[in-house]
Amino acid sequence: MVLPLIWLVMRATQADLVTVIDMFTRPRTLELLRNTFALVVCTLALATLIALPLAWLVSRTNLKYRRFVNILAIIPLATPGYVMAYALIGLSGNFGFMNQVFGVTIPRLQGLWGATLALALYTFPYIYLNLRAAFAGLDQSLEEAARALGATPREVFFKVTLPHLMPALMAGWLVVGLYVIGDFGAVALMRYEVFSYAIYIQYSVMFDRVYAAWLALMLIAIALSVVWWESRLREGAHYSRTGSGAGTARRRLNLPPALQALGWGFVALVLLASVGLPIAVLTFWMVRLDDLPAVLPALLRAFSQSLSVAVPSALMAAAMALPVAVLAVRYPSRLSTLINRLAFVGYAVPALAFALAFVFFSLNAARFLYQTQLLLVMVYALSFLALALGPIRSALYQARPSVEESARALGHGPLSVFARVTLPTIRPGVVAGMVLVFVIAMKELPIAFLLAPTGFRPLSITMFSRTSEGMLMEAAPYAAAIMAFSALFVGFVLRHDKKAG
Repeated sequence: MVLPLIWLVMRATQADLVTVIDMFTRPRTLELLRNTFALVVCTLALATLIALPLAWLVSRTNLKYRRFVNILAIIPLATPGYVMAYALIGLSGNFGFMNQVFGVTIPRLQGLWGATLALALYTFPYIYLNLRAAFAGLDQSLEEAARALGATPREVFFKVTLPHLMPALMAGWLVVGLYVIGDFGAVALMRYEVFSYAIYIQYSVMFDRVYAAWLALMLIAIALSVVWWESRLREGAHYSRTGSGAGTARRRLNLPPALQALGWGFVALVLLASVGLPIAVLTFWMVRLDDLPAVLPALLRAFSQSLSVAVPSALMAAAMALPVAVLAVRYPSRLSTLINRLAFVGYAVPALAFALAFVFFSLNAARFLYQTQLLLVMVYALSFLALALGPIRSALYQARPSVEESARALGHGPLSVFARVTLPTIRPGVVAGMVLVFVIAMKELPIAFLLAPTGFRPLSITMFSRTSEGMLMEAAPYAAAIMAFSALFVGFVLRHDKKAG
């Protein structure tokens, strides 16, 4: 996990000091830094403006059909950022959906605002889920006490409610911010130059590997600084009540008909943009395909290639996560804690930088792996190891150690206990981890772009390449297939959401 990153550092330090200073101070680097910062801020702001009112309507009001709205608010996760960018591009222009169906020509969405819209419409459910849970756990007696002391509704929100929502907001901002920092597909389709897009250009087009390595290190530093700041902001914060509380039952605000209509208008606008738009644009371009059956062989080939890496990646990630989880839960120590934390490195490091580290590692230390499917599977498994580890570790925490101790007392060895007792007990967690890795690997783009063997064209690469070339009609079946598989991820989230109540 760490060795390829060390190789990335070694490749970057091949440059002399003057060159390094030049790379850090050149206007392009500063522009990339400014663009990345602007994209993160704009995306977080727009995603929060969508998620906060939506979570409030679902959690605190008597809005009709709240459960239905709750399900629809999570569905945008089925549309990856680059597919959302495809939908926005297919909407505009002379041959776009709006002009062909409604006779309205809108300019092509691109640059900062195009990338912001695509990423915010995809990522706002991460903030929404956190805020909805925070609203459910917030003690309403605090707000009632503030109102009893004469505070206005505005003062209650900004002085009582909002501070208690901050942990949820920061958790959501961290997830969304890291995703935006590492995103490649949406920013590339929207032609907005940030670090991830520049790394790909420097490596694949300009062949400036040293500058690409430095850009990757800068991207990793930005991502780690975001994690560090989020951690620092949470330090010393206390949000739980110190007394027994007033025992106030949860009450919902009764919205009059006019506000019900206004609330549903907001919900409809959000869902129309995040769910209706990609479905409508995809349907529009799919219908225009002259000969859909003729596309099927190529679609099936891309599908099978995606499967050929997603399935072994899921199996490998689960195989690596099992010993890490057992060590962390059953044998807690400093070493097991360190190993457990290292497992999250691949997920925290931006995907393109992580892939570039493996490129340099395979070229210099393991050339037989370079541009092989085995390397792609290994990097997928390492990058998504944290996704497999979470459910397995949770299942282990719930499994009773006394049952394993009884099996050992009956004469079973460690391997026999694990195979006959532990593994059957944590099987749902293992399956859940494998499903998560499988679905994410099926739609993964930046790692595949750098590490895929020559001629290897899974769904994500084929869809992205055809959209980049303006072949929106030909890209539609691949985008539809990615959305269908991403819906599995949403189904998984909804299933666990239902279990959690």
